[in-house]
Amino acid sequence: MFEFSVVGGTTAREVIARSRPEIVREVRSTYLAHDDGDSVNPDSYFLRFPDKPDARIIALPAYLGGEHDVAGIKWIGSFPQNIADGIPRASAALLLNDYATGYPFALLEASQISAARTAASAVLAAEQLSGSRTAGHLSVIGGGIIARNILEFFAAQGWEFGGVTVHDKVPEYAEALAAHSQDHLGYRTSTTASLEVALLQADIVVFATTASEPYVLDAGAFASGQVVLNISLRDIGPELINDAYNVVDDIDHCLKANTSPHLAEQKYGHRDFITGTLAQHIRGQVSTGTDKPVIFSPFGLGVLDLAVGLHVYREARAAGEAVAIDGFFGETTRWPTRPPQHG
Repeated sequence: MFEFSVVGGTTAREVIARSRPEIVREVRSTYLAHDDGDSVNPDSYFLRFPDKPDARIIALPAYLGGEHDVAGIKWIGSFPQNIADGIPRASAALLLNDYATGYPFALLEASQISAARTAASAVLAAEQLSGSRTAGHLSVIGGGIIARNILEFFAAQGWEFGGVTVHDKVPEYAEALAAHSQDHLGYRTSTTASLEVALLQADIVVFATTASEPYVLDAGAFASGQVVLNISLRDIGPELINDAYNVVDDIDHCLKANTSPHLAEQKYGHRDFITGTLAQHIRGQVSTGTDKPVIFSPFGLGVLDLAVGLHVYREARAAGEAVAIDGFFGETTRWPTRPPQHG
């Protein structure tokens, strides 16, 4: 009951690298459990800073029932200015709590976990919404860590592409991701300085940027039947959202914090443009067609972090890779001796 372990980022990355298909299955089952109401996923809490308006640290508390029966919280920082210094934008820690007692039992470096659950969600949605693991062309907008993880999960799921194109405002980032895609994942990959070219040739588009407001505004930016994975959530203008099929992870969570779907709700005064959730699509309760673009916008649910984090913890512990912290809890009984007797 009173064991406490730490799983570092290197270990988490190694566990993820050898179990990506299992993580996709975990994410799928978690979406279905959440749809069944077997979870508690409160609003995220944002800590912002007056002198750093683009930076934030977010708390995502959650509980996931069923076979997981775990609570916890992810504390994830997003400091975009880090990129200029050559260090990752995001850093995170995940604390897991035993549901029976409430005691924490593990602390995990969670930037790897957060990236993995995001990538698994994207790749799961791509297959569900396209009905295949094959596409003529994939375009990735943004050349950072999340984009790299998404490509790695595509490869782990056996996806085949006729070609991959990477676009980033910083050519060096695009070139680095393209080299990784080609050299390590085996995809024929190129780069382009033109966002329009990247969008025009793609059957599937991945947005994985640090954009804080929409810049894709042209009414003809997306083609009918094109699957758009709106992972960074704020690249796409509300007009384009309104003219597409829109699948989200959770409607109430996604339509907040000035995401593209939230901007569409503010502009049009309704949510009629929302087709449904990914879980509903998996269950055949909603459907999408090829007469309009299909946009998937996942706000990112804390229950996904719990599911992936628990998977990483269990795998690391089984392999002897989790570091036990002896004596982490200073007291494990209410009284050091028997409580005083009265009367």
